[in-house]
Amino acid sequence: MILKPSFVAILVSLASVHTANAWFRLACSTPLVQERIDPIIAPGQISQHLHSIHGGSNFSKDMTYNTARQSSCTSCSIAQDLSNYWTPTLYFKDPTTGQFEKVPNGGLLVYYQNRGTGDVSNGGKGLKAFPAGFRMISGDPRKRSKKYTEGEGSQGELAERAIKSTCLRYGSGNTGYDYYGFPTTDCEAGLNTRLHMPACWDGVNLDSPDHKSHTAYLSMVDNGDCPPTHPVPLMKLFYEITWDISGFSNRWKGKPWPFVWSNSDPTGFGWHGDFFNGWDINVLQNAIDHCNQSVDQQAGKSEACPYFTVLPASTFSTCRAKTVEVNEPINGPMAKLPGCNPLQY
Repeated sequence: MILKPSFVAILVSLASVHTANAWFRLACSTPLVQERIDPIIAPGQISQHLHSIHGGSNFSKDMTYNTARQSSCTSCSIAQDLSNYWTPTLYFKDPTTGQFEKVPNGGLLVYYQNRGTGDVSNGGKGLKAFPAGFRMISGDPRKRSKKYTEGEGSQGELAERAIKSTCLRYGSGNTGYDYYGFPTTDCEAGLNTRLHMPACWDGVNLDSPDHKSHTAYLSMVDNGDCPPTHPVPLMKLFYEITWDISGFSNRWKGKPWPFVWSNSDPTGFGWHGDFFNGWDINVLQNAIDHCNQSVDQQAGKSEACPYFTVLPASTFSTCRAKTVEVNEPINGPMAKLPGCNPLQY
């Protein structure tokens, strides 16, 4: 199966994600398309760096909610979700040749989580589905180091805390570890990258000039309160991708660590994620409100929610973007990253 490389990583993350009412998992196959398109940051333009994109087949630089809803297929597992999800792509920079090669991964897993005091199960009035036209990002492609003291609690610090990953090393005799930025060793069982999306909305703006200010993080990132400036509680999205870096382990040793993000980032701190809503909003709201009763629903099994049509992997794994808008070499080996971006430390 296409998702097999990340299967164990999925189990690890399940152990670390607390069970909550009405949360469910959305499995996405290997990318719908990989290209320099970003309709949030650079609508109508070619983006500066390569993204790995998942979801509805009508992904494009000019997309809207309506065009997303007209997608003929999705590369993710729930038919009523024609949203798009994307992140930068990981590359190996060969220490001997200086050439870049794209690193394979096992697909994207998105957790839809009922978190925070706005959830009915925590005494709140209930979470809201993403409105038509809504989009958001988590992370900063320009970031190259941590700025805040962990636990300080400002939105800037919460944004840093929202992106923390794991070097998986089981089966190798080595101990795995969590990290900010990039790790320093081989990760024999995979580089497991994760991020939390904001889960609070100002209730007015579907986007904002910096693509962040209309949203905010929960006070503990993974749980807690929405700030008074962003009073509308949303379903919280949690992204997870496992990259097969160990396939390159016989070609490097020691320092520097030879992997970089496609946004010219050799530090790892610039990883980020984007979300462009394409849901059938009524379906998502019904799932939030009603798929929180049975044991299977509370265990995150999307097939236990009767509002969803769950697609077999053999179906969603064949979905591809309707149009590829940037035709350029992306696999490598190649002398420069897509977009000819030099590394930025």
